[in-house]
Amino acid sequence: MINIAIPKGSLEEQTLLLFKQADLEIKKTSRDYNPKINDPRIEKIKILRPQEIPKYIEEGYFDLGISGRDWVVESSSDVVEVADMPYSKQGAGIVKIVIAVPQDSDIQSAKDIKPGSRVTTEYPNITKKFFDDLGIPVDLHFSYGATEAKVPDLMDVVVDLTETGSTLRKNGLKIVDVMLESSSKLIANKESWDDPVKRKEIEEIKTLLLAVIEARGKVLIDMNVPADKLDSVIEALPSLKRPTVSQLYNSDYYAVESVVNKNEVNILIPKLKDLGAEDILELDISKIVH
Repeated sequence: MINIAIPKGSLEEQTLLLFKQADLEIKKTSRDYNPKINDPRIEKIKILRPQEIPKYIEEGYFDLGISGRDWVVESSSDVVEVADMPYSKQGAGIVKIVIAVPQDSDIQSAKDIKPGSRVTTEYPNITKKFFDDLGIPVDLHFSYGATEAKVPDLMDVVVDLTETGSTLRKNGLKIVDVMLESSSKLIANKESWDDPVKRKEIEEIKTLLLAVIEARGKVLIDMNVPADKLDSVIEALPSLKRPTVSQLYNSDYYAVESVVNKNEVNILIPKLKDLGAEDILELDISKIVH
Protein backbone atom coordinates (compact mmCIF):
# COMPACT_ATOMS: atom_id res chain seq x y z
CA MET A 1 0.00 0.00 0.00
CA ILE A 2 1.12 3.55 -0.69
CA ASN A 3 0.83 6.90 1.10
CA ILE A 4 -0.19 9.95 -0.94
CA ALA A 5 0.17 13.70 -0.33
CA ILE A 6 -2.16 16.09 -2.16
CA PRO A 7 -1.91 19.89 -2.28
CA LYS A 8 -3.77 22.22 0.03
CA GLY A 9 -4.85 25.64 -1.21
CA SER A 10 -5.78 26.75 -4.71
CA LEU A 11 -5.55 23.25 -6.21
CA GLU A 12 -7.20 21.38 -3.35
CA GLU A 13 -10.78 21.51 -4.63
CA GLN A 14 -9.77 20.51 -8.17
CA THR A 15 -7.58 17.70 -6.83
CA LEU A 16 -10.39 16.27 -4.73
CA LEU A 17 -12.68 16.44 -7.77
CA LEU A 18 -10.06 14.71 -9.93
CA PHE A 19 -9.72 11.82 -7.46
CA LYS A 20 -13.49 11.51 -7.15
CA GLN A 21 -13.96 11.35 -10.93
CA ALA A 22 -11.20 8.71 -11.02
CA ASP A 23 -13.30 6.62 -8.58
CA LEU A 24 -10.76 7.33 -5.86
CA GLU A 25 -13.00 9.54 -3.74
CA ILE A 26 -11.24 11.24 -0.83
CA LYS A 27 -13.60 11.86 2.08
CA LYS A 28 -12.61 14.71 4.33
CA THR A 29 -13.27 14.24 8.03
CA SER A 30 -13.56 16.75 10.87
CA ARG A 31 -9.77 16.71 10.80
CA ASP A 32 -9.38 17.87 7.21
CA TYR A 33 -5.64 17.19 7.07
CA ASN A 34 -6.22 13.43 7.46
CA PRO A 35 -8.98 12.46 5.01
CA LYS A 36 -10.04 8.90 4.27
CA ILE A 37 -10.02 6.92 1.05
CA ASN A 38 -11.47 3.47 0.42
CA ASP A 39 -8.99 1.83 -1.94
CA PRO A 40 -6.91 -1.31 -1.31
CA ARG A 41 -3.80 0.30 -2.84
CA ILE A 42 -3.80 3.41 -0.64
CA GLU A 43 -3.01 3.34 3.07
CA LYS A 44 -3.02 7.05 3.88
CA ILE A 45 -3.88 10.40 2.30
CA LYS A 46 -2.65 13.70 3.70
CA ILE A 47 -3.36 17.29 2.59
CA LEU A 48 -0.27 19.51 2.79
CA ARG A 49 1.03 22.76 1.41
CA PRO A 50 2.40 22.09 -2.09
CA GLN A 51 5.69 23.76 -1.10
CA GLU A 52 6.35 20.96 1.40
CA ILE A 53 5.29 17.94 -0.63
CA PRO A 54 8.38 17.37 -2.86
CA LYS A 55 10.82 17.27 0.06
CA TYR A 56 8.56 14.99 2.13
CA ILE A 57 8.35 12.61 -0.83
CA GLU A 58 12.12 12.68 -1.34
CA GLU A 59 12.61 11.81 2.34
CA GLY A 60 10.17 8.88 2.15
CA TYR A 61 7.29 10.16 4.27
CA PHE A 62 5.07 9.63 1.23
CA ASP A 63 5.30 7.37 -1.79
CA LEU A 64 3.36 9.60 -4.17
CA GLY A 65 2.13 13.17 -4.33
CA ILE A 66 1.02 16.09 -6.44
CA SER A 67 2.93 19.35 -6.44
CA GLY A 68 4.09 21.95 -8.91
CA ARG A 69 7.33 21.68 -10.84
CA ASP A 70 8.13 25.09 -9.36
CA TRP A 71 8.26 23.64 -5.84
CA VAL A 72 10.29 20.61 -6.95
CA VAL A 73 12.89 22.98 -8.41
CA GLU A 74 12.74 25.49 -5.54
CA SER A 75 13.26 22.77 -2.91
CA SER A 76 15.88 20.90 -5.01
CA SER A 77 13.98 17.68 -4.29
CA ASP A 78 15.27 14.45 -5.81
CA VAL A 79 12.04 12.72 -6.85
CA VAL A 80 10.67 10.78 -9.82
CA GLU A 81 8.34 12.71 -12.13
CA VAL A 82 5.68 10.10 -12.88
CA ALA A 83 3.37 12.23 -15.01
CA ASP A 84 2.37 15.74 -15.94
CA MET A 85 -1.02 16.66 -14.44
CA PRO A 86 -2.48 19.42 -16.64
CA TYR A 87 -5.37 20.57 -14.50
CA SER A 88 -6.18 23.71 -12.54
CA LYS A 89 -9.03 26.06 -11.65
CA GLN A 90 -8.83 27.44 -15.19
CA GLY A 91 -8.18 24.20 -17.03
CA ALA A 92 -4.78 23.92 -18.68
CA GLY A 93 -2.70 24.18 -15.54
CA ILE A 94 0.32 25.91 -17.10
CA VAL A 95 1.71 28.64 -14.84
CA LYS A 96 4.83 30.78 -14.97
CA ILE A 97 7.22 32.28 -12.48
CA VAL A 98 7.59 35.79 -13.84
CA ILE A 99 9.50 38.98 -13.13
CA ALA A 100 7.28 42.05 -12.86
CA VAL A 101 7.95 45.75 -12.32
CA PRO A 102 5.75 48.88 -12.16
CA GLN A 103 4.02 49.61 -15.47
CA ASP A 104 5.67 53.02 -15.78
CA SER A 105 9.15 51.55 -15.36
CA ASP A 106 11.58 51.74 -18.31
CA ILE A 107 12.72 48.16 -17.56
CA GLN A 108 11.96 45.89 -20.55
CA SER A 109 13.66 42.65 -19.46
CA ALA A 110 15.43 41.14 -16.46
CA LYS A 111 18.76 42.29 -17.91
CA ASP A 112 17.67 45.90 -17.36
CA ILE A 113 17.18 45.47 -13.60
CA LYS A 114 19.69 47.54 -11.68
CA PRO A 115 22.15 45.91 -9.27
CA GLY A 116 20.98 46.17 -5.67
CA SER A 117 17.28 46.27 -6.58
CA ARG A 118 14.91 45.02 -3.89
CA VAL A 119 13.27 41.80 -5.09
CA THR A 120 10.37 40.11 -3.26
CA THR A 121 9.46 36.49 -3.94
CA GLU A 122 8.25 33.19 -2.53
CA TYR A 123 10.96 31.49 -4.64
CA PRO A 124 14.28 32.71 -3.18
CA ASN A 125 16.39 29.80 -4.48
CA ILE A 126 15.12 29.95 -8.07
CA THR A 127 15.35 33.76 -8.04
CA LYS A 128 18.88 33.86 -6.65
CA LYS A 129 20.14 31.41 -9.27
CA PHE A 130 18.42 33.34 -12.07
CA PHE A 131 19.99 36.66 -11.13
CA ASP A 132 23.35 35.05 -10.32
CA ASP A 133 23.36 33.61 -13.85
CA LEU A 134 22.69 37.13 -15.19
CA GLY A 135 25.49 38.53 -13.04
CA ILE A 136 23.14 41.00 -11.35
CA PRO A 137 23.39 41.19 -7.53
CA VAL A 138 19.97 41.89 -6.01
CA ASP A 139 18.59 42.39 -2.50
CA LEU A 140 16.31 39.37 -2.01
CA HIS A 141 13.36 39.45 0.40
CA PHE A 142 11.24 36.38 1.09
CA SER A 143 7.51 37.01 0.70
CA TYR A 144 4.83 35.35 2.81
CA GLY A 145 2.07 36.25 0.36
CA ALA A 146 0.46 39.25 -1.39
CA THR A 147 3.78 39.64 -3.13
CA GLU A 148 2.46 41.98 -5.84
CA ALA A 149 1.22 44.49 -3.24
CA LYS A 150 4.74 45.32 -2.05
CA VAL A 151 5.81 47.20 -5.17
CA PRO A 152 6.72 50.03 -5.45
CA ASP A 153 6.46 51.16 -1.82
CA LEU A 154 8.53 48.39 -0.23
CA MET A 155 10.15 46.60 -3.17
CA ASP A 156 11.35 47.36 -6.70
CA VAL A 157 10.76 43.99 -8.38
CA VAL A 158 8.28 41.14 -7.94
CA VAL A 159 9.00 37.50 -8.78
CA ASP A 160 5.67 35.76 -8.65
CA LEU A 161 3.65 32.82 -9.95
CA THR A 162 0.89 33.62 -12.43
CA GLU A 163 -1.44 31.79 -14.79
CA THR A 164 -2.96 34.74 -16.66
CA GLY A 165 -1.09 37.78 -15.32
CA SER A 166 -4.37 39.52 -14.46
CA THR A 167 -3.60 40.02 -10.75
CA LEU A 168 -0.27 41.61 -11.56
CA ARG A 169 -1.85 43.96 -14.10
CA LYS A 170 -4.58 44.95 -11.63
CA ASN A 171 -1.83 45.97 -9.22
CA GLY A 172 -0.13 48.21 -11.76
CA LEU A 173 2.64 45.79 -12.72
CA LYS A 174 3.95 44.55 -16.05
CA ILE A 175 5.72 41.26 -16.78
CA VAL A 176 9.20 41.73 -18.22
CA ASP A 177 10.57 38.18 -18.12
CA VAL A 178 9.70 34.54 -17.45
CA MET A 179 11.97 32.55 -15.14
CA LEU A 180 10.26 29.17 -15.21
CA GLU A 181 7.20 27.44 -16.64
CA SER A 182 5.46 25.06 -14.29
CA SER A 183 2.52 22.70 -14.05
CA SER A 184 1.29 20.18 -11.53
CA LYS A 185 3.28 16.96 -11.45
CA LEU A 186 2.60 13.50 -10.09
CA ILE A 187 5.84 12.75 -8.25
CA ALA A 188 7.11 9.65 -6.46
CA ASN A 189 9.73 8.66 -3.95
CA LYS A 190 12.69 6.97 -5.69
CA GLU A 191 12.73 3.91 -3.45
CA SER A 192 8.97 3.47 -3.83
CA TRP A 193 9.34 3.72 -7.61
CA ASP A 194 12.00 1.01 -7.55
CA ASP A 195 9.78 -1.30 -5.46
CA PRO A 196 7.84 -3.51 -7.96
CA VAL A 197 4.70 -3.74 -5.81
CA LYS A 198 4.50 -0.04 -5.02
CA ARG A 199 5.40 0.92 -8.56
CA LYS A 200 2.47 -1.12 -9.89
CA GLU A 201 0.14 0.65 -7.45
CA ILE A 202 1.55 4.04 -8.46
CA GLU A 203 1.14 3.24 -12.15
CA GLU A 204 -2.49 2.17 -11.60
CA ILE A 205 -3.31 5.40 -9.74
CA LYS A 206 -1.61 7.38 -12.52
CA THR A 207 -3.67 5.59 -15.18
CA LEU A 208 -6.95 6.46 -13.45
CA LEU A 209 -6.06 10.11 -12.87
CA LEU A 210 -4.77 10.73 -16.39
CA ALA A 211 -7.81 8.97 -17.87
CA VAL A 212 -10.06 11.55 -16.22
CA ILE A 213 -7.93 14.47 -17.41
CA GLU A 214 -7.89 13.06 -20.94
CA ALA A 215 -11.69 12.72 -20.97
CA ARG A 216 -12.37 16.28 -19.87
CA GLY A 217 -13.79 18.41 -22.63
CA LYS A 218 -14.54 15.39 -24.83
CA VAL A 219 -17.77 13.57 -25.68
CA LEU A 220 -18.74 10.43 -27.57
CA ILE A 221 -20.83 10.93 -30.70
CA ASP A 222 -22.90 7.92 -31.75
CA MET A 223 -25.11 7.82 -34.87
CA ASN A 224 -26.67 5.69 -37.58
CA VAL A 225 -25.66 6.41 -41.18
CA PRO A 226 -27.03 5.01 -44.46
CA ALA A 227 -24.41 3.26 -46.57
CA ASP A 228 -24.49 5.84 -49.36
CA LYS A 229 -23.76 8.66 -46.88
CA LEU A 230 -21.06 6.88 -44.88
CA ASP A 231 -17.96 8.29 -46.57
CA SER A 232 -19.07 11.92 -46.34
CA VAL A 233 -20.05 11.57 -42.66
CA ILE A 234 -16.74 9.93 -41.71
CA GLU A 235 -14.80 12.61 -43.58
CA ALA A 236 -16.53 15.28 -41.47
CA LEU A 237 -15.68 13.59 -38.15
CA PRO A 238 -12.74 14.97 -36.13
CA SER A 239 -11.80 11.89 -34.13
CA LEU A 240 -9.01 10.95 -31.73
CA LYS A 241 -8.39 7.94 -33.92
CA ARG A 242 -10.35 6.42 -36.76
CA PRO A 243 -14.06 6.24 -35.90
CA THR A 244 -15.64 2.89 -35.03
CA VAL A 245 -17.94 1.69 -37.81
CA SER A 246 -20.13 -1.42 -37.74
CA GLN A 247 -22.96 -2.52 -40.04
CA LEU A 248 -26.39 -2.83 -38.47
CA TYR A 249 -27.91 -6.31 -38.63
CA ASN A 250 -29.78 -7.04 -41.84
CA SER A 251 -29.63 -3.38 -42.89
CA ASP A 252 -27.88 -0.99 -45.26
CA TYR A 253 -27.18 1.33 -42.28
CA TYR A 254 -23.98 1.60 -40.29
CA ALA A 255 -23.44 2.54 -36.65
CA VAL A 256 -20.67 5.12 -36.32
CA GLU A 257 -19.10 6.39 -33.09
CA SER A 258 -16.26 8.79 -32.45
CA VAL A 259 -14.73 10.84 -29.63
CA VAL A 260 -14.74 14.58 -30.34
CA ASN A 261 -14.09 17.81 -28.47
CA LYS A 262 -17.12 19.09 -26.56
CA ASN A 263 -16.61 22.63 -27.87
CA GLU A 264 -17.08 21.40 -31.46
CA VAL A 265 -20.41 19.58 -31.14
CA ASN A 266 -22.64 22.63 -31.52
CA ILE A 267 -21.31 23.01 -35.07
CA LEU A 268 -20.67 19.31 -35.73
CA ILE A 269 -24.08 17.78 -34.92
CA PRO A 270 -26.13 19.91 -37.38
CA LYS A 271 -23.45 19.28 -40.02
CA LEU A 272 -23.62 15.51 -39.50
CA LYS A 273 -27.42 15.62 -39.75
CA ASP A 274 -27.19 17.56 -43.03
CA LEU A 275 -24.77 14.93 -44.36
CA GLY A 276 -27.28 12.15 -43.67
CA ALA A 277 -26.53 10.95 -40.12
CA GLU A 278 -29.58 9.86 -38.10
CA ASP A 279 -30.33 9.03 -34.43
CA ILE A 280 -27.34 11.11 -33.26
CA LEU A 281 -26.41 10.68 -29.58
CA GLU A 282 -24.00 12.80 -27.57
CA LEU A 283 -22.65 10.94 -24.54
CA ASP A 284 -20.47 12.12 -21.68
CA ILE A 285 -17.14 10.33 -21.10
CA SER A 286 -15.72 9.84 -17.61
CA LYS A 287 -12.37 8.29 -18.55
CA ILE A 288 -10.21 7.70 -21.62
CA VAL A 289 -7.46 5.11 -21.10
CA HIS A 290 -4.84 4.86 -23.81
